[in-house]
Amino acid sequence: MLELKNLCFQVPGEDTGEKEIIKNINLTFKEHSFTVITGPNGGGKSTLARLIMGIERPTAGRILWNGTDITEKNITERANLGISFAFQQPVRFKGIKVKDLISLSTGADKKLSIAAACDYLSKVGLCARDYIDREVDASLSGGELKRIEIASVIARNTPLSVFDEPEAGIDLWSFNNLIKVFEELHDTSSNSLIIISHQERILNIADEIVVIANGCVKAKGAREEILPELLSGTESCKYYQ
Repeated sequence: MLELKNLCFQVPGEDTGEKEIIKNINLTFKEHSFTVITGPNGGGKSTLARLIMGIERPTAGRILWNGTDITEKNITERANLGISFAFQQPVRFKGIKVKDLISLSTGADKKLSIAAACDYLSKVGLCARDYIDREVDASLSGGELKRIEIASVIARNTPLSVFDEPEAGIDLWSFNNLIKVFEELHDTSSNSLIIISHQERILNIADEIVVIANGCVKAKGAREEILPELLSGTESCKYYQ
């Protein structure tokens, strides 16, 4: 279980003082939960995801993982505890092949077969034979890189996986595959998913939706409760005000 307690994050302002990006957020993500975090652009969603993973450190508040305070732990330490993260803009690794990246994701104590690596690539809509031996470098498009990263996160099979806008840069056919992947992950494992997204089809398969706007939690509840208001019109949505 992941708990965010009175979480705040500030950065230096353009002129003077501090600019608040995250303002006193309190959230609990239970085991085997599928939560989508949504809201207007610039509202703090991606920053919140980076705080969860330890890429950024909060200026106030605490982050608890299964009752243990992990606020001061870095991204590697949190990964070792069982938290995975898929970046909105994945990192390129010149000299590392796709099969090696996916294999490394499963940990040094697990030997991943080529067949298994290919299966993960197929799940995200990539023809495995065309990608398994390619380098994770500039020769890959943003959409290809994004799907490879998602495949590596799926391969890790951690208790919590956080995806920052997994649909960005992905074509419609591959996006349809991703929807099936997320549904399968939720239905066949006890792991939890947190997805940052605006996409209605992703919102529509979540258990719970959290709306973040202006650095605050504007709404939190079951999909059936939150989604109708969101679909009433983004600009007029009361949660965005």
